[in-house]
Amino acid sequence: MKHSCAVPAALSSPDLKHTHKASRLGEEITELAAHICAATSLLLEKIREFDELKGWSHHGVLSCAHWLQWQCGMNIGAARQRVRVAHALANLPEISASFKEGRISYSKVRAMTRVATAKNEEYLLGIARHGTAAHVEKVVSNYRRSKRLEALEEENNRHSHRELSWHVDGDGMWVFKGKFTAEQGALIAKALEGAMDELYAEQGDEPSEVSAEIPRGVDPIEAKPHPIASRRADALERVVESYLAGRKVGHSGGDRYLVNIHTDAETLTANGQGAESECEDCGHVSAETSRRMACDASVVQWDEARSGEALNIGRKSRTIPPSLRRALKRRDGGCRFPGCTCSKFVDAHHIQHWADGGETSMDNLVLLCRRHHRLVHEGGFAVQTRADGEIGFIYPDSRTLPAAPDGRFRGNVESIRTDNRKNGLNITPETLPPLWRGERMDQDLAQLGMQSLE
Repeated sequence: MKHSCAVPAALSSPDLKHTHKASRLGEEITELAAHICAATSLLLEKIREFDELKGWSHHGVLSCAHWLQWQCGMNIGAARQRVRVAHALANLPEISASFKEGRISYSKVRAMTRVATAKNEEYLLGIARHGTAAHVEKVVSNYRRSKRLEALEEENNRHSHRELSWHVDGDGMWVFKGKFTAEQGALIAKALEGAMDELYAEQGDEPSEVSAEIPRGVDPIEAKPHPIASRRADALERVVESYLAGRKVGHSGGDRYLVNIHTDAETLTANGQGAESECEDCGHVSAETSRRMACDASVVQWDEARSGEALNIGRKSRTIPPSLRRALKRRDGGCRFPGCTCSKFVDAHHIQHWADGGETSMDNLVLLCRRHHRLVHEGGFAVQTRADGEIGFIYPDSRTLPAAPDGRFRGNVESIRTDNRKNGLNITPETLPPLWRGERMDQDLAQLGMQSLE
């Protein structure tokens, strides 16, 4: 009788080939990942230098992160993290060196830089080299939680000591004594400053010396209160009166908070050149500022004689109707300036100003945040509707502002390998993988180690 012996599947020739191929792919992946880590380290160095030089500022964008979103296709949150990590690494030489050599990943570096200092840098790096990114995240998370608990305990202690007391002295004067938390004190100070500003506007007798502190060596009882200190007492009275009256300080109608600009048709049609416009109660503004504010504001037509006497005041009209604003919001979503992510506090800008004959229509309007609206009017930038109907922006030197990053192919994997080898980096498949072999990490011990380095 013949007997047949089956070859185990694990030893069959096709599966051996697959195993060898998978092993080679694994080595290529880990080696390539290490090369990418080294390249990312170089990228962050350049981002830090670029940000320190404010190389993004002349493009009209708000920050380096916004420039990265615009030119490098990064999510704004990821871009902000890159900028944060880039600056943090400047003060962490050991972590930076390992990152540059491709020995630790960006994920580990991102986590460590949240808590790393000169004292605990080496300890954290040891965890990163021996553990996974999950281990590092856990240690950092636990450490931050312990620090938050300490800060919370301190804050609760401060909160429990808040107080306000008063008594009437022998002269019949009320003496108030208080101790407040940081946010309470800031809020009270802001309220008093606002009331003091109103008192100054009404009385116009602000003293040149603004310090309200009593000089050393002077008896507080004998010293005459400083005018600023007296003004604070008056301001507190005004705040209290306003509260008891059930109204805001100084509030006497919605127009109280309106800024009124007095200009003329010639100024608005002069393309931002010419005489200044009068800003009621606060001096003058430039003609171009008048044009910007008139883009999306309430307008009152006012005819007057040469002597300044009013002849006719037209009814107030909203330049951008609510329905049109809703349509603009739906179409633009937010500021259309390249690289900007602002979706609130946006203005409707007339591409061709209405004073120059531009229509208040969707085709002639674009949403801009306050910063970029100012750049378009006073900063030398321009906006136009291109031949294809799309909206485009122009630098002050007449160059076209790109709406998106250059789509041309800029590099490949082999170039990263080549550059790293030229820089003396000996990266192999064993460079990046951690030394962890499955053993359990003692998180309590890890936290004790972190706390011992404070």
